[in-house]
Amino acid sequence: MQSHETVPYSLPPVSDDEAIARARALRDRLKERRSCRYFSDAPVPREVIEAAIEAAGSAPNGANHQPWHFAVVSSPATKRAIREAAEAEERAFYAGKASDEWLDALAPLGTDDDKPFLETAPWLIVVFAQRKGGIDEDGKTQNYYVNESVGIACGMLIATLHEAGCATLTHTPSPMGFLREICGRPEHEKPLMIVVVGRPAEGATVPAHALKKKPLSQIASWL
Repeated sequence: MQSHETVPYSLPPVSDDEAIARARALRDRLKERRSCRYFSDAPVPREVIEAAIEAAGSAPNGANHQPWHFAVVSSPATKRAIREAAEAEERAFYAGKASDEWLDALAPLGTDDDKPFLETAPWLIVVFAQRKGGIDEDGKTQNYYVNESVGIACGMLIATLHEAGCATLTHTPSPMGFLREICGRPEHEKPLMIVVVGRPAEGATVPAHALKKKPLSQIASWL
């Protein structure tokens, strides 16, 4: 006997053929997604960002505490502050913090400590994981499965932005505590990543290495 309030589960029925068609169509669209490092400064409507964040906010999460916050940055001054702080961390990373093995793994992608996209792209979405707060965000209630929940939300955010025709890049300088200060977020929130959003620059390219994807036979097993 259930002791909590419930509402009907609502999901319109879909035939097997339609389910297969929908899944394959979405798969094909998502397989077109590429991380972009060359952005134009062309505007993207705020409504696109709002819809993508609302989609992310519907992600499954621990105890329905929804332990995430999305700080959306468009101010040129704030973007510059984020770039300067991020590049300082990246210079330290490439100058000695990263192991030779890690740098060898990054070499085919051509990354370095220069991050102009943090200023050029019209939007930066700084994603914070809330370690405490609960659904009322009281700053005290323990949250659960925080990293897992926020990770799923980020995937849904990026998928929605891609569906809207936006280029994205996930950027994770380490450490990134500076983002909490710049975005004015509380101590119990942990910055998880920056999602850079915009339009690709004319002539933008991606590393050929990024096109190498593991096949289904390698990433799945059927028990």
